[in-house]
Amino acid sequence: MVTSFNTATGPGRGTWISVATITLLAIAIAIANLGFPPDSALHVPDYAVALLGKFLCYAMLAVSLNLVWGYCGILSLGHSAFFALGGYAMGMYLMRQIGTRGVYGNPVLPDFMVFLNYKELPWFWYGFDQFWFAALMAMFVPGLLAFVFGWLAFRSRVSGVYLSIITQAMTYALLLAFFRNDMGFGGNNGLTDFKDILGFDIQTRETRAALFATSAIFLCLFLVITALVTRSRFGKLMIATRDAESRTRFLGYRPEKVKLFVWTLSAVMAGIAGALYVPQVGIINPGEFAPANSIEVVIWTAVGGRGTIIGPVIGAFLVNGGKSWFTGLFPEVWLFVLGALFVLTTLFLPKGVIGTLREGWIAKRGIRTSKHLEDGELALPKPQPQAAE
Repeated sequence: MVTSFNTATGPGRGTWISVATITLLAIAIAIANLGFPPDSALHVPDYAVALLGKFLCYAMLAVSLNLVWGYCGILSLGHSAFFALGGYAMGMYLMRQIGTRGVYGNPVLPDFMVFLNYKELPWFWYGFDQFWFAALMAMFVPGLLAFVFGWLAFRSRVSGVYLSIITQAMTYALLLAFFRNDMGFGGNNGLTDFKDILGFDIQTRETRAALFATSAIFLCLFLVITALVTRSRFGKLMIATRDAESRTRFLGYRPEKVKLFVWTLSAVMAGIAGALYVPQVGIINPGEFAPANSIEVVIWTAVGGRGTIIGPVIGAFLVNGGKSWFTGLFPEVWLFVLGALFVLTTLFLPKGVIGTLREGWIAKRGIRTSKHLEDGELALPKPQPQAAE
């Protein structure tokens, strides 16, 4: 007898619980920061809001990587490139807002251009005095790069470790390019000394709380998008491409088109994360392109649980929280701890924290289910009609 299974579509209960939890925590933190005086036990200090906002952006980046790695089998070692490009787009807008308040008081040229004897604003800086244009470029530029890169790579059927190496070479090439002063992006120093965003002082508590809340909103949106994509019929095709690409092609599908769509969508998400990251940390420089940053994102996703909805968020907060603590107490051993964490996760938690907890929860209750279901969501077999005797 052939057993059929329910095919759930749309965000499941686990996703909505995660979204509700993040939303409530973000509201509570914002209220604790703005609504209570600094001497109150319930007050959340400004530095903690900025730090948590940065972690939210990292979580968004991990979610974007999980979409291509966890569900489509594309291990990207260059996702920091898309993150950094989105950050530079927002940084260019913030630099244009400084105007005459810069060190050299030039109303058009940023300080680094005056210092390097630029006579006029480069053409690719035009339009960045408008927020809507910068926001559009933060999505368009990473998306365009991903589309061109993916079209060339996937149609040539480059996959596996070869694709991972090429993505790492891509971000390293961008790192070297952005280090050059004549590129027009600030060289080694990058872009910094931001003043305003949308007319609001970027240093005030209210603005930082608003940026933190916006990051939480976009993280929730990314979780919903991931659930919508992966739990749709297209999502089943993604998983088929990941697990048996040759068989999927034999059945008449085009895996390269599936990969290209997911790859481009993931890059756009990473660009948005970078755009929200820059005003909260106050700087963007070529170091964000470093291949080591992309490898760290892989570790966050692996620790939390790739192929799960909320796993990358958990991993990003766990690893970066540990990094903040270790670098403060034992800065010289942090890299060893990070390497050991990745090795231990690979050996003892190959499915990450959330994946391991999910399997334990299922095993405890003796429920049989597909290994690709979202955490907290079970698809039980439909009862089959009995054949007539």
